[in-house]
Amino acid sequence: MAETWVNSARRIGSDLHLELRGPGSRRAILIRALREAVRDGRLAPGTRLPPYRSLAADLGLARNTVADAYAELVAEGWLIARQGSGTRVAPRAEPVRSARAPVTAPARPAPPEHNLRQGQPDAASFPRAAWLTAARRALNAAPNDAFGPGDPRGRPELRRALTEYLARARGVRTTPGRIVVCSGFAHALRLLFGGRVLRGPLAVESYGLAFHRSVLEAASVRTVPLTLDECGARTGELRSLTGVRAALLTPAHQFPTGGPLHPERRVTAVDWARTRGGVILEDDYDGEFRYDREPVGAVQGLDPERVVYLGSASKSLSPALRLGWMVLPEDLVEPVLAAKGEREAWASATDQLTLAEFIASGQYDRHIRRMRQRYRARRDRLVATLADRAPHIALTGIAAGLHAVLHLPPGTERSAVKAAARRSIALDGLAGFRHPSATMPVHDGLVVGYATPPDHGYAAALDALCRILPPTPGASRP
Repeated sequence: MAETWVNSARRIGSDLHLELRGPGSRRAILIRALREAVRDGRLAPGTRLPPYRSLAADLGLARNTVADAYAELVAEGWLIARQGSGTRVAPRAEPVRSARAPVTAPARPAPPEHNLRQGQPDAASFPRAAWLTAARRALNAAPNDAFGPGDPRGRPELRRALTEYLARARGVRTTPGRIVVCSGFAHALRLLFGGRVLRGPLAVESYGLAFHRSVLEAASVRTVPLTLDECGARTGELRSLTGVRAALLTPAHQFPTGGPLHPERRVTAVDWARTRGGVILEDDYDGEFRYDREPVGAVQGLDPERVVYLGSASKSLSPALRLGWMVLPEDLVEPVLAAKGEREAWASATDQLTLAEFIASGQYDRHIRRMRQRYRARRDRLVATLADRAPHIALTGIAAGLHAVLHLPPGTERSAVKAAARRSIALDGLAGFRHPSATMPVHDGLVVGYATPPDHGYAAALDALCRILPPTPGASRP
């Protein structure tokens, strides 16, 4: 008998691969094939086998042949049969271990006891029930073409919802035709620069995410740092940068040092783009989360033809959604679509439909308001704890966002980061965000995210944090 694939999906929802070969009767061959499938682990303990009538029809065997084979394997202890639950592989039918040395995957590091890394929202607060409701409504209302080949622009339902939301909440001026959905900020950078829509060199802030610089380096884009101070990036420096026609800024909340870009510097950046024929890339990564200040609108509203507005759901909802968006000047829409291609690995259409419904129904606004209160309470607790136990440590960047910068005495950042690792605390030193070519003075600090720890572990995380901070000069460490 030849090797046979058995499709028993109509009964048990899975395929059963049996090698029916070798000498002997059909009953003996089937028993041997089933026994081997159990031995090598392809039929795991507890797996339900197809009814013998179904398996007989798939294999072209007599029903009695399959029934007798099942009965023999039950008698041998390989299978168990119970009334109403069918025939299953016996729990103790362990597969034979190979004599060869096992191939093991590289060990992953154990998760930290206290996770205070920046950039991670509270995963436990994802609005599961509201998202599920939105998904049901969106799928019920979706047109048939939503389940066919995609549109590189993204689903029109999401682009319409984003047009309304971004205008109302962030002051963005656009139309659905100028929005292109992507899978996040890094994907947007790859499309813009890897797709040669824009070319380097690119002006960036002196502190930023190293991963984004690596994405740009992979596209052979040289980055030129702009000096930072308490008013944000010194955008006046753009005028002296030869060959630079694009600048990447975080105007609502500089990452990671904190604080909005000063209004005059916003205008200076836009005027430079107009004069140079360039473009501003506006990374609005957490613009919804503000606590002690009035909302700061998007720079894009000053000149939609000179600013590419980039946003995502990574901080507001979850990075697992892989949903982002680009609001583009009109002359960049077609080049971006060409870079994206007709068969790009696009964001899930069903997730796009769900997010569109989530926004249009008002659930997104309600979620943002709820999380703003939650994160503010977390921020306040961090501030109060440090004021009580480490009053010599200054904090900045706390008026918005999901993280704060703790400023340390000169020369103490490295030892504090090492002490955190020894106590199983995940956090980042400020030096890791500094551009390699930055010339501004070096400042020691820690970038502490306060959104990630679970509620029951937040107090312990703050206690562990205080224990690794440098003591007051002249005092001993607790």
